[in-house]
Amino acid sequence: MFLGESSRNIERGMKLGTWNVRSLYRAGSLKEVARELGRYKLDVVGVQEVRWDKGGIVSEGDYDFFLRERK
Repeated sequence: MFLGESSRNIERGMKLGTWNVRSLYRAGSLKEVARELGRYKLDVVGVQEVRWDKGGIVSEGDYDFFLRERK
């Protein structure tokens, strides 16, 4: 068996997306974003214009948001 031979028969479905949320300053907005991501059944999403000053990892629902520190 060659490397990758068995993976040819496996169907892999991953849904990717992008979303310009404009701001997550309002209370509950991160929860709303997580709910929408679940509704569309997206696996990986690039979320732009979050407008948070600090970076880090924030969990909400089934999602982990990786934030880059704002310069």
